[in-house]
Amino acid sequence: MKEDDKMIKIPVGISNRHIHLSSEDIELLFGEKYILNKKRDLSQKGQYACEETVALKIGKKIIKNVRVLGPARKYTQVELLKSDADFLEINPPVRDSGDLDDASDIIIVNGDKEIMRKNVCIIASRHIHANTEDLKNYKTNDIVSVKTKDGIIINDVHIKKDDSYVLEFHIDKEEAEKFNIKTSDFVILD
Repeated sequence: MKEDDKMIKIPVGISNRHIHLSSEDIELLFGEKYILNKKRDLSQKGQYACEETVALKIGKKIIKNVRVLGPARKYTQVELLKSDADFLEINPPVRDSGDLDDASDIIIVNGDKEIMRKNVCIIASRHIHANTEDLKNYKTNDIVSVKTKDGIIINDVHIKKDDSYVLEFHIDKEEAEKFNIKTSDFVILD
């Protein structure tokens, strides 16, 4: 629970369903040489919520107004909530970002433009972003537990380290509600 003899408090970041698009898919959905429009910065450096949204579709079931996050990535990735997956009747794996082997397929829609993408859809695993100065006794892919303000222990939290990261515990909004935590809260590394 302690590193360098002090408790490690980590700010909470809560995410909703969203999509990261490749440059190729941005052009297919929004037009040639299209530039995403920043709505607001996110806590991680260089990351932002865009003005643009898309819809996600499986058969006749559709989820509208899914926020696009920027900047463009090398690959397209959809991060759903469990209730979204249940609604769409798909079973995406719970995974770290970028781990898309055997991920679910989905149709991405913007107006009259639709693209089918295979192996893009996951439910994001709960994780901690940390730069190399944070959590010095831990490394990427370590799995830890954190404790909420109510004393609830949350297990299976993945560590992700990179020099560009800002220390933050990421959890989706459904799990945050389940554990009674908000964006303004902190968790303690257990």
